[in-house]
Amino acid sequence: MTPTVLVVDDDGAFRELVADILEGEGYRVLSSASAEEALARLAGTSIDLVVTDQRMPGIDGIELTRRTRAGTGAPAVIVMTAYGTIPEAVEAVRVGASDYLTKPLESPEALRRLVRRVLGERSLEAATESEFLSRDPVVLEVLALADRAAKTDATVLISGESGTGKELLARRIHQESQRRAGPFIGVNCAAIPESLAESELFGHEKGAFTGAESRRTGRFEQASGGTLFLDEVGELSEPVQGKLLRVLEERAVERVGGSRPVPVDIRLVAATNRSLGVEVEAGRFRADLYYRLNVVDLALPPLRERRGDLPVLVPRLIEAVASRLGIEPRPLQGAAMELLAGYGWPGNVRELRNVLERTLITAPGDQIRAVDLPVLSGPSPSIVGEASYESGRIASLEERERQAILEALERTGGHRERAARLLGVSVRTLYNRLNRYGIR
Repeated sequence: MTPTVLVVDDDGAFRELVADILEGEGYRVLSSASAEEALARLAGTSIDLVVTDQRMPGIDGIELTRRTRAGTGAPAVIVMTAYGTIPEAVEAVRVGASDYLTKPLESPEALRRLVRRVLGERSLEAATESEFLSRDPVVLEVLALADRAAKTDATVLISGESGTGKELLARRIHQESQRRAGPFIGVNCAAIPESLAESELFGHEKGAFTGAESRRTGRFEQASGGTLFLDEVGELSEPVQGKLLRVLEERAVERVGGSRPVPVDIRLVAATNRSLGVEVEAGRFRADLYYRLNVVDLALPPLRERRGDLPVLVPRLIEAVASRLGIEPRPLQGAAMELLAGYGWPGNVRELRNVLERTLITAPGDQIRAVDLPVLSGPSPSIVGEASYESGRIASLEERERQAILEALERTGGHRERAARLLGVSVRTLYNRLNRYGIR
């Protein structure tokens, strides 16, 4: 499929120059004269790469980068900057841009080369990430059910620990559905401040609250005609849960500050890393919403329960990571693979990817050895529950989760942000679990 590039610049002549260069390379090119116009395009069009000027009236390139990269499945971004504003371009890279170019262009070839590199990395990673690699019988059954569900508009609830591939499965459902030509809009509910959740999901009208200087369409409207993916749906507050239920029943949203419903045509896929049934029993999640979401239930097993997938996953992840880093991929020695197979993987495939990335950067030689994996030398979370088997009792999921948190905190010296990254959850989710389990 031909990649689509969105060129954003308030200088019409320069915008046309960039567009002409990229069209000559065979890319499909769209243009916007402002960041505001670009955001509107991004809301309703599938874009692979945004090439944006750094300094523009209104929203600048850095803020455009931040907003563009905030969404799930966001396009890559290249920022164009004048020679005198290199530090600002570096800031854009820090908030998510893949790279930057200086203006005026060094040469048309410099632009072509950078775009090819960014899209090339993205294409390989997308090819690797878009295929749910597994030979585990349980996972294959889940994939078969997901493919059957994709042919309908039924609401799907995906459950599984963080890092097991819930978003990847949601994207597979979208691609296998009749809505594949429409947008796939992802929302991480755990990352939305509670005070902004309604506006983020349902939109707001101009003047609805302080700072609402213009109308904003919410994620439901942005996903109309396609699929809306609500990740960590269990993190939504009870008031927002109630409004979500109403939207699902009426198929219409009412923007904050609005007075009339706006019809939306979406397919909803929700995901959670906790048992919503347990949350309902504990009074933390609405039972009526749970039943509305749980039409098709897909449960992804953790990586430690499908260790036979490691020989399939590891080579593909190494290939994708090495391409993104611009280095040669290296195979694992047998002892290194055995070490990976014996580890508990509390962060699942996400943690596996991170471990391989760090090892590719730091390991010497043309092969990855067991000694190159010191991060795995500590106690394995797979031990959690083993003592319970020995005593004849199986540890509950909450006991295992609590133990995994304690071990992550121990390994990071109590640093909670690093522990959250190790576990593959948001800092907010980790703090919620700490409060629940009384961990101080």
